Parts: sequence; structure tokens; C-alpha cells
Amino acid sequence: MKIAIFCPSWVGDMVMATPALRAVRRDFPQATVVAVVRPYVAGVLDGLDLVDRRILHDPRRAYIASDDHDGLAGWPFGAQLRRENFDAAILLTNTFRSAFWAWVGGIKRRIGFDSRGRGWMLTDPIPAPSATVPHPVLDNYLQLAARLGCTNLNRQTELATSPEAEFQLQSFWKDCRLGEYATQGVICLNPGGAFGSSKHWPSESFAELAVQIATRLNKRVLVLCGPSERESARQIVTIARHPAVVSLADQRLSLALTKAAIRNAELLVTTDSGPRHFAAPFAVPVVTLFGPTHTAWSETYYERSRHLQLEMDCGPCQKRVCPLKHHRCMRDLSVDWVFRAVVSLQEQYPVSDAA
Repeated sequence: MKIAIFCPSWVGDMVMATPALRAVRRDFPQATVVAVVRPYVAGVLDGLDLVDRRILHDPRRAYIASDDHDGLAGWPFGAQLRRENFDAAILLTNTFRSAFWAWVGGIKRRIGFDSRGRGWMLTDPIPAPSATVPHPVLDNYLQLAARLGCTNLNRQTELATSPEAEFQLQSFWKDCRLGEYATQGVICLNPGGAFGSSKHWPSESFAELAVQIATRLNKRVLVLCGPSERESARQIVTIARHPAVVSLADQRLSLALTKAAIRNAELLVTTDSGPRHFAAPFAVPVVTLFGPTHTAWSETYYERSRHLQLEMDCGPCQKRVCPLKHHRCMRDLSVDWVFRAVVSLQEQYPVSDAA
């Protein structure tokens, strides 16, 4: 049996999809499992044995590459799917496009939610979950796996780090030359968010939190960032002006390095962005700052977590940019509240309890 899994397009969603991938792997151990995945989220799967191969597909750039093919574009993607001769596909994405390609690719069984007018292209259309009532997408993915026939279902997400990324992280700390701070524990701050500016907590707030962590908890603070967030990370370090507060902004950035940084941290403070989901697989306590997004959409039932969100008359609005221009849902989140959550998690899950 040969199974294609059309994977989510966001880093956090890809992490939340790992329980469904694991269910397929466990219930169909003899099957060949192939992930159809965007290049910029493929690194989430590095080091895991959940799939046998990957087909990298990025329609925005109009090209397709795979583990053993380069340069395919447009319609050749459908031709490649036909050559693969898949027996079944699980569409973790709800787009019309993913159902279209599965149909064009001649995949015999096509499992997905009946949404966006694509039900006629599915052999197993499942009534679409509510688009307005918040609920965990992780459970949606498991529901799709169950339709394939999976019974070994649980919600534990999975990640792995690479030796190369671990070595890069160790070299980074060595080059920092932090002196008396070099042996202190590390707390990571993740200020980014590809969703939009509405998820951002002010750099000044992150910097103030960093100083409190460094001075009151005697910890090193590592500011994480993606390629487009380097300046924001540098700004936080500049405002903090504390020798124990540093960033990855000048490093060769990758999902692999971010995973390694979080795996080796005592705790993560993050916006509701992709790297937030790197904490649970590594049993790292995490404080997540929510503003415009509802906590239920990305709930993973992780006990070592704290969700901080202000009650607002205008939200959660799910908008990428604050429609009222005040952005109070994030700006009014106090540093003291976040710091108390950090202390509470550290006390409840001391370093000696880390998995």
C-alpha cells in the first residue's frame, strides 16, 4: 500500500499533524508513506521516521521538487503523483488545490473534509468542522487518519533535532563569551509570527521581560528569530542592554537551529507562532502570549503550558492586522503577568523534571 499525506502549510500546523502521521505509520507499518509538503515546513519532519519520502510542493513559486527529483513545475506535479500510483491520500489541508491535485494525480482513495466546493473530488468526503467555532485542528487531523482506518490515535506531538544543529548551537554559545553567565540556564524568547503584526508583543516588553529573567532568575536569555525577524531580535537585545541577553540574529538560521535551541532551553516564552509548538515534543515548559487568535484553534493539551490572553470586547478577532489600530490585545499584556507565569512554570516543573 502507498499512502500520500498532503501536509499543512504552516510550521505550527505541521507539528500538530505529527500525531496523525504517527498513527498512519503505526497502523500501516508495511505501507510506503509519502509526505506532500511545502519546502519551508519540510524541516519539521527532519530526524523523524514518520514518512518514507517527501514530495516538496510550493505552488506559490510554481515549482516542485522531491527527494529524488528537481525542477518539476505546474502540471508535471500531477504527472508525478500519477507515476507514484498512490492507493490513498489524506488531505490535512482544506484547500481546493490539494483535492484537485489528488484527483488529477489519480489517487484511488482521497480522504478530506468536504469544504470549499471540493467534495466531488473526494472519495471519502467528511463533513467539514465548523469554521467559526474554535476547536483544535490537531483533532481534525486525527479524525482524517481515523477515516483511513487508524486506531492508534493520541495527541502527543513529535520532533527531533540534528547533530549539525546541536553543534551549531554549542558553537554559538561558545562564541558568545558570556563569562560569569556562561553556565546559567537558558530561557528562550520567540517574538516572531508569520501570521501578521497582530500577533506581535512589543519589542520593549520582550526586552523588559528578558532583563527580569536575567537579573531576577539568574538565567541566560536567547532571543529566537526567523530570517525576516532578525532586526526585531537585535532590537530586543539592544533595548535590554544586559550581557546575558543574546539573539540568534547573526546566525545561519533554520528550523533545525530553532528546534535545537528550544530543546536545550529550560522554558520558552512565545507569541502564538510556529515555534511555540516546538516546546511540547521536547517537554519544555512554555508560556504563550495570545492576542487576536483563539487558544482553542491550536490547543495541543500540553500540561506544561500557560496561555495568557486578555479579555477584549473586540476579540479574539483572528485578523492579521488590528482592524481598530490599537492592538491592545497584545500591547496591554503586562510584563509582570508574563514574568509571573514564567516563575510559576519554573516552580512547577523544575529543570530536574525535564524529560
